[in-house]
Amino acid sequence: MALISPSRRLRRTPFSEGVEAAGVKGYTVYNHMLLPTVFRSVEEDYRHLKEAVQVWDVACERQVELRGPDSGRLMQMLTPRDLRGMLPGQCYYVPIVDETGGMLNDPVAVKLAEDRWWISIADSDLLMWVKGIAYGYRLDVLVDEPDVSPLAIQGPKADDLMAAVFGDSVRDIRFFRFGVFDFQGRDMVIARSGYSKQGGFEIYVEGGDIGMPLWHALMEAGRGLDVHAGCPNLIERIEAGLLSYGNDMDRSHTPHECGLGRFCNTATAIGCVGRDALLRVAQEGPVRQIRALEIDGPAAPGCDRAWSVMAGERRVGQVSSAAWSPDFGTNVAIGMVRMTHWDEGTELTVMAPDGPRRVVVRERFWL
Repeated sequence: MALISPSRRLRRTPFSEGVEAAGVKGYTVYNHMLLPTVFRSVEEDYRHLKEAVQVWDVACERQVELRGPDSGRLMQMLTPRDLRGMLPGQCYYVPIVDETGGMLNDPVAVKLAEDRWWISIADSDLLMWVKGIAYGYRLDVLVDEPDVSPLAIQGPKADDLMAAVFGDSVRDIRFFRFGVFDFQGRDMVIARSGYSKQGGFEIYVEGGDIGMPLWHALMEAGRGLDVHAGCPNLIERIEAGLLSYGNDMDRSHTPHECGLGRFCNTATAIGCVGRDALLRVAQEGPVRQIRALEIDGPAAPGCDRAWSVMAGERRVGQVSSAAWSPDFGTNVAIGMVRMTHWDEGTELTVMAPDGPRRVVVRERFWL
C-alpha cells in the first residue's frame, strides 16, 4: 500500500500524537484530515469495541457554525427535516440536500442557542454550499468553521469512562442531547451520540491545545476499563446499517432512496431549498433504496468500488460496503437495490472482485 504524503492540505488533528502513540496502522482522508481506520486489526478492533470502550479521534467531523439572527432560517433551508420543535440542547440527524433533493451530507445538527448552531458534517465540502446559500439569500448570519474537534468515546463501558473524567452527572445526558461540562477550566459540549450502535458520547473539543491533555486524561482514567484507541469500525457500522456518505450515498441519491424518509417532513419543512423536488418522491416513493444484503461465501474482499447486483442479465443495484461479520458468520453488506427486487429474501447475484456470488436481500440490518 502506498504511503499518504503529508502536506498542509492534509491536516493532522489535536489528537494525532495520541493516535500515533497508540499504534495506528491505517488512515483514510476525510474532510481533508486524517481519520484512523485500524489499530490492531479490523476484527480485533471490532471485538474490543463491542466489549469495552474506545477513544476515537474523529476531529475530521468538522463543524460548520451558523451564528446570527438568521441562523435558524438558514438551517431550515438546508434540510427537509422540520426543525421548528428543536430546542437548544438537542442534536438532530439531518439530511442536507441541494435544489434537486440530492444528498449533500448527512450530519448531526447541534443547536447551541436560538442564534447559534453547529453542523457536524460527514465527508464533503459543505461549508462552501452553506456560505453560498447565506450570501445568495442575503441572510444575517455568519458561516464559518470553528476550531472544534470531536473526540468520540464508544463502547459498553463508555458511561463509566466519561463519569471518571467528567463526573457522574454525565450519565444523565439523554440520547441525542448534550450538556456542557468542565475540563481543566474549559467548557466542553458533550453529546450522547456517535457512529456506532455500542453507545457512547461525542466531546466537542474547542481549541486544539486542550486535545492531548483530554486524550491523556481519558486513557489514564480508563486503565481499569481496558480502554484502547479506536476508530469507526467497518464491520460494526455495516451490521448497524450506519451509512457512509461518499460510499453508500452521494448527491445522486435522495434521502428517501437512502432510507432516510423518516427524517424528511416535506409538507412542513417550508423554506428547504430542495423541498419542491422532494415532494414528488415523498408522495410516490423511491424506485430504488438502501437495503441490508447478505453475501454468500468466504470473507469478501474490500469494497473500494461499487459491485454490480444482477438479476440474470439485468443490473438491479449495487453493493457499496461489505465485510465479514464474525458475530453473524456471514458477509454483511449495504447496497442500493431497485424496488422490483428489494423484498426480503430476494436472491440475486453480486459481481464481487473474486467472481459472482449469491446475495440475499434482508428486510433490516443486524444490529
